[in-house]
Amino acid sequence: MQSGYVLTVTQLNEYVAGLLQRDVLLRSLSVRGEVSGLKRHSSGHVYFTLKDGGALVRCVMFRQDAMQCGVAFSDGMEIVAQGHAALYARDGQYQFYVKTVTGEGEGELYRRFLMMKTRLQARGWFDEAHKKPIPALPHCVGIVTSQSGAAVRDVISVARRRFPAMNLLLCPVAVQGMGAAEEIAAGIRLMNRLKRADVLIVGRGGGSLEDLWAFNEETVAEAIYESEIPIVSAVGHETDFSIADFVADLRAPTPSAAAELCVPEYDMLLSTLDGMRETLLCAARTGLLRRRERVNAIVESGAFAAPRHALADARHTVLDAGRRLDVAAQASLAAAARMCSTLSGKLEALSPSHTLSRGFALVRRKDGAYCGSVERLSPDDSVTIIFHDGAAGATVNTIEKEQRRNGEKKAEL
Repeated sequence: MQSGYVLTVTQLNEYVAGLLQRDVLLRSLSVRGEVSGLKRHSSGHVYFTLKDGGALVRCVMFRQDAMQCGVAFSDGMEIVAQGHAALYARDGQYQFYVKTVTGEGEGELYRRFLMMKTRLQARGWFDEAHKKPIPALPHCVGIVTSQSGAAVRDVISVARRRFPAMNLLLCPVAVQGMGAAEEIAAGIRLMNRLKRADVLIVGRGGGSLEDLWAFNEETVAEAIYESEIPIVSAVGHETDFSIADFVADLRAPTPSAAAELCVPEYDMLLSTLDGMRETLLCAARTGLLRRRERVNAIVESGAFAAPRHALADARHTVLDAGRRLDVAAQASLAAAARMCSTLSGKLEALSPSHTLSRGFALVRRKDGAYCGSVERLSPDDSVTIIFHDGAAGATVNTIEKEQRRNGEKKAEL
């Protein structure tokens, strides 16, 4: 084995950094490429990647340079960046430190996005006339997204907080990479064939233009446009827009916001029902009082001072009015009672206590969170099992996970 001088990692990185620093060409040069993965840090520094068809390079623009930059560049734009190349010795990462930016126009992906948007808009796929209303009280909310991403966790968390008994149906799909667009479109069509969900949330968490590109593909736009189930798109963050957002019946800025739009608040529904019941009863009482006042006015009118036949006619009028008053009052009260009973029945069917009374139970962990899956439990966990007439403490001994059948990609939560 040949002996030689052994460098530490620090010495190696510092040596390579020195080589780059002494290279005259790398001290000041311009690089053309398409912006990707742009992130503006709270410190004011800007981090992004420049790429072309064959390679990419990580870039950083420090706060002072970013403040003086006159070009508002973003993902998908093609720019010429002026600066110097160097090695960040601590991490051993080669980077391009940008001083100034000159705009070169739209990048290839962004041009494709605009072309797709123009083409589908011309077909009328974005027209308001095709938008379907989002149901105010859905029985089941469908979710088409990755089963391991933050988006599905956010949707489930918000839904359980707003309406614990709401039915959720997940169709797990890939949301980026090769074949993701086809999986998303197939998931939307599968949900339509199942006919179990009243509204669909389709989306994913944030990312670069490349990460979100599956939601800009025509196959996804076509599946959304043809869906008989209303669709709420929730792609990326509030500033991200995709073709799916324009075709969907409603756009939500984030997956959490989509859940807020699709899942009603249980306590607010109860309050609304109580208000409607009180309004109906008040209207019935007011109508009855007004009819009684009319009868009293007839009785006290001067018509009763007329001859006997006039008195008989007036008595007949009063009796007839009384009979019609009773019939109208009974009909009004019966209609109000039927409406209250119908609304109460619908709300009771969705009540958690109704579900518990049919033999089901809720499992609550020690931290107060409800468990809808064994994935949230571990052996020896202390839990509380809630029945319709009380609760019991228990300890988890074993956990058995249900196996999927025939490789299906859907699972009910």
